[in-house]
Amino acid sequence: MLEAATHVFPFWKSIPLSAGLLFCALALVAGACKSDYQGSTRQARPGDSQARQVKTARVEETPFGESVTANGTLAAYDQSTASAKVAGRLSTISVDLGSVVRRGQMVAQVEPNDYKLRVQQAEAALAQARARVGLSPDGKDDAVNPEQTGTVRQARAVLDEAKVSRDRAAKLVQQGIVARSEFDTVDSAYKVAVSRYQDAIEEIRNRQALVAQRRSELALARQQLADTAVYSPLDGIVQEKRASVGEYLAAGAPVVDIVRMNPLRLRAEVPERDAGTIRFGQNVRVSVEGDAKVYLGQIKRLSPVIAQQNRMLMVEADVQNDGSLRPGSFAKAEIVTNDAKMAVTVPNNSIVTFAGIEKVIVVQNGKALEKPITTGRKSGDWTEILAGINVGEQVIVDPGNLQSGMAVEVVQ
Repeated sequence: MLEAATHVFPFWKSIPLSAGLLFCALALVAGACKSDYQGSTRQARPGDSQARQVKTARVEETPFGESVTANGTLAAYDQSTASAKVAGRLSTISVDLGSVVRRGQMVAQVEPNDYKLRVQQAEAALAQARARVGLSPDGKDDAVNPEQTGTVRQARAVLDEAKVSRDRAAKLVQQGIVARSEFDTVDSAYKVAVSRYQDAIEEIRNRQALVAQRRSELALARQQLADTAVYSPLDGIVQEKRASVGEYLAAGAPVVDIVRMNPLRLRAEVPERDAGTIRFGQNVRVSVEGDAKVYLGQIKRLSPVIAQQNRMLMVEADVQNDGSLRPGSFAKAEIVTNDAKMAVTVPNNSIVTFAGIEKVIVVQNGKALEKPITTGRKSGDWTEILAGINVGEQVIVDPGNLQSGMAVEVVQ
């Protein structure tokens, strides 16, 4: 026995010290790992969480309508430039870029002093013309009877005298008292008096016309004075200020550009293959980049032709603007061509998107089950489902981070 023991000892003795220490360390680590794994297993087994409470919505078939999708641009419904109607130096301007203006609001003023002097000059000329026809200088009524004017009365008196002289000479000739030559002289004087009387009436009528001309000149001068104020032609917002105080403006020079913001015009192009389904009055759902809201509009104008360059039909829709839309924005339009068509729909808040894949989560045997889906159009709070689920299934709304296999409890 002693001999056998003596024989074994040299084997252990022959093992290097470092190798022995390594062997012992490996054994300890293996024992510790096994102990930790068993501990973690025991800790995870009772970790089955309680069922998560969720709400569901039924997949339904609802009227969703057929539609045609087109891309377009939003434009201002009306755009106008407020211009100076008269020449002059700009004295004031009360608006700037982005200012909200109302129709008839004064936005700028041309220096009015020169035009005030023109009004005074026209008033003086009118008073002078009225005086020449025997009217008061500051009256409003320009009607006059030519027979009541001094010029015509004078000519009338001369005519009456000439007529009496002619009649008297005619009787004396018949009686043989005066020669025929004297009658001819008196008759000629009578004819001259008739002509002068007619000239007097024509002169008064000419002066009446001059009064009318002076009154229209006064009205024009007053209008030019009023035109020194520049007014907004429509309700809208200032798009650009194009003149500054102190600048001399010619007649018709632009002052500000104004755009009408509500409604907006949507100009979209519809492919020729879909042009036959577009009608006046159809509803349009409009969306723009960076805005999740869907805006409603209506087809108001259709081009009579299809463009030969791109085989597109130009359509225009009026879109109600709550202040969020801006002219010039790129827009995607969905034109509803058939309101009666049915479609399978789910609430928008039941759809989960991950890595570009859309899915919904249904409840099956008390557990959550993910189902990939193919979506179509969106309208308000609902989305059309083209494939993936069937009518009658219950989908979880607002699933959050819920995953397949997790226990769920449906609550109302």
